Amino acid sequence: MAHTHSHSHTPGNDNAKRLMLAFGVTATFMVIEVIGGLVSGSLALLADAGHMLTDAAALLFALLAVQFARRPPNARHTFGWLRLTTLAAFVNAIALVVITVLIVWEAVQRFRHPQPIAGATMMVIAVAGLVANILAFWILHRGSGEKNLNVRAAALHVLGDLLGSVGAIVAALVILYTGWTPVDPILSVLVSCLVLRSAWRLLKESLNELLEGAPRSLDVAALQRDIYPGGTRCSPRPRLAGGGKTGDDAPCTGRSTARS
Repeated sequence: MAHTHSHSHTPGNDNAKRLMLAFGVTATFMVIEVIGGLVSGSLALLADAGHMLTDAAALLFALLAVQFARRPPNARHTFGWLRLTTLAAFVNAIALVVITVLIVWEAVQRFRHPQPIAGATMMVIAVAGLVANILAFWILHRGSGEKNLNVRAAALHVLGDLLGSVGAIVAALVILYTGWTPVDPILSVLVSCLVLRSAWRLLKESLNELLEGAPRSLDVAALQRDIYPGGTRCSPRPRLAGGGKTGDDAPCTGRSTARS
């Protein structure tokens, strides 16, 4: 009867556990960094918290993808439930763009009206954030889980967030040793650019998937030539699944056009 418990050690379960642990570390420290940024007055910490939000979202979407992939499709949802992760990614991307705009706006106000910043508190939080990112990356990168594409993508997100933590540490050092507080809004804008870059990519990819667009890596013209050689004619957007059909959704045909 021991074989009945063998499924608990499958790669899918291991990947889900790694993603859950990494998400817990990232999300928990994101909240701590927001609190630390508000207490210390550091905009760079708040911007880095926004960057960690992108990492937490990436980890959550990867975790949901693993969980939803286990659910079989049914007569009502023939595609399954994976589209929910795409919809969540789209909403998250819009929220990240709004957060980035707000941080940049606040940074402009800080340039015009500098505010005192608790450099020591900022340094402690920034160093702890770096440690949290290293821990999350180690959780994702070790063992067989790194072979999973979702886990590898999430690990790259966390690795990119290390730059934000390093930037916050640099800003804290400058403030502690020189007292020059404008470095905080400067680095917050730089980190915000990283967040905006990730959010914009996520927005484009999720919107393309929601609109059932072809992946960038797919050469549609070459695919049509391979499947329908010899002077075939095909709709530029062939539909492979059922749904509402219009005149532009005509099926691929040979030398003559099929009539409905």
